[in-house]
Amino acid sequence: MSILDYTALELGRKIKDGEITAVEATKAALQQIKAVEDQVHGFVSYDEESALKRAEEVQKGIEEGIYAGPLAGVPMAVKDNICTKGYTTTCSSKILENFVPTYSAQAVENLIKEGVIFLGKTNMDEFAMGSTTETSAFGETKNPWDLEKVPGGSSGGSAAAVASNECFMALGSDTGGSIRQPASYCGVTGMKPTYGTVSRYGLIAYGSSLDQIGPIAKNVSDCAALLEVIASHDPKDSTSIERDDYDFTSALVDDVKGMKIGIPKDYFGEGLDPEVKDAVLAAAKVLEEKGAVVEEFDLGLVDYAIPAYYVIAAAEASSNLSRFDGVKYGYRAKDYEGLHNMYKKTRSEGFGAEVKRRIMLGSFVLSSGYYDAYYLKALRTKALIKKEFDKAFETYDMILGPVAPTTAPKLGDSLSDPIKMYLGDIYTISVNLAGLPGISLPCGRDKDGMPIGLQLIGDCFQEKKIIQAAYTFEQTRDYEAPEIAKGGAEA
Repeated sequence: MSILDYTALELGRKIKDGEITAVEATKAALQQIKAVEDQVHGFVSYDEESALKRAEEVQKGIEEGIYAGPLAGVPMAVKDNICTKGYTTTCSSKILENFVPTYSAQAVENLIKEGVIFLGKTNMDEFAMGSTTETSAFGETKNPWDLEKVPGGSSGGSAAAVASNECFMALGSDTGGSIRQPASYCGVTGMKPTYGTVSRYGLIAYGSSLDQIGPIAKNVSDCAALLEVIASHDPKDSTSIERDDYDFTSALVDDVKGMKIGIPKDYFGEGLDPEVKDAVLAAAKVLEEKGAVVEEFDLGLVDYAIPAYYVIAAAEASSNLSRFDGVKYGYRAKDYEGLHNMYKKTRSEGFGAEVKRRIMLGSFVLSSGYYDAYYLKALRTKALIKKEFDKAFETYDMILGPVAPTTAPKLGDSLSDPIKMYLGDIYTISVNLAGLPGISLPCGRDKDGMPIGLQLIGDCFQEKKIIQAAYTFEQTRDYEAPEIAKGGAEA
């Protein structure tokens, strides 16, 4: 068995027991990156020298008992919109191509204390704006299952890197499905926690009321363990919530007896690929056979989620991205006349087409005369969507549905029709609007062999319920890796 075939927790145990060293695991991951990165392009950057140096330090710390956690010594990757001190953080944008933060995100600090090893930064849609990881200024990432297809986005680099065994786990960020959708397309597991559970300090903002850092890994157990490390109350983040319980791994129990699971009829109508529908409903049947009570119900306002989301997200993006103007850091245009011309040329040259589109939309909906008609109306709709979920959770422990209407589309298909790309987020964005936790895990494959994802949505702070149900379903099937992931150093 190759070192790369282990899950993060399995590798952590092997390192703790002295069967494998952190250095050997890091070398195996770096070897795989060199072997497949030309094809997959999951990383924007990686640093072999610093990763191996850190691996030696961590191995020594494990032997001395400094690092005793279950993920100590495990190599991982970080999405390139999460700040890492002394290491380039670009948001896959030309405007930040040389930006080196002077501090690390709180989630990264938590992982450093755990003894995790960072390999590099993963590719993403520019400023997390996109659903395919094709809007990156540094080139597109490809799906490890089929290199002619997209890995999803915006955390496509993280999902592709985990699926192709370039790392054992990764951090992503989720603003409207950006962890769950690429996890679904790449056949791995991804989780968006309740808003405020993981500090946003050090996460370069897209939509501040929607963004949340979360884990991507091979299975539910690894996601639960990674979430346990990165989740914490942080006084530096005004939206951070102090929770009583961060013990997410205690929910790894194979039992759904008596759990009530609701399936929204609205999620299974027009636009859903029949193969995706069949796979998701088959997964629901498995949970029912294991003792869960599964019922269909009406979830209102589904049709309003996409317009509400894109108005709010674009408005927040136009505000958040105003700081990138060529003055303090990042890219600055070479030729300009005066301050205002410098702003204009820097932003015109530094931002890509999709980012410009969303900045313009956001500026429009926040402008005088349109603020009430669009932005305030979207905020009211957001509140109504949350009420619909509250009503559903009075009856059900969780909601089950698809992650995306189809499996991964071909490269270029979505970019040619942005509206089609936006509509692909229909099953994921409501979770962000309502601040809920959601998890995506593999539940089958289509006729072309492409992975299909199952989504479980919980009420606020009910991560444990969806982890337990996801883990229970996962016990009925083996993890499958794409052909490109196979090989590597023997354990």
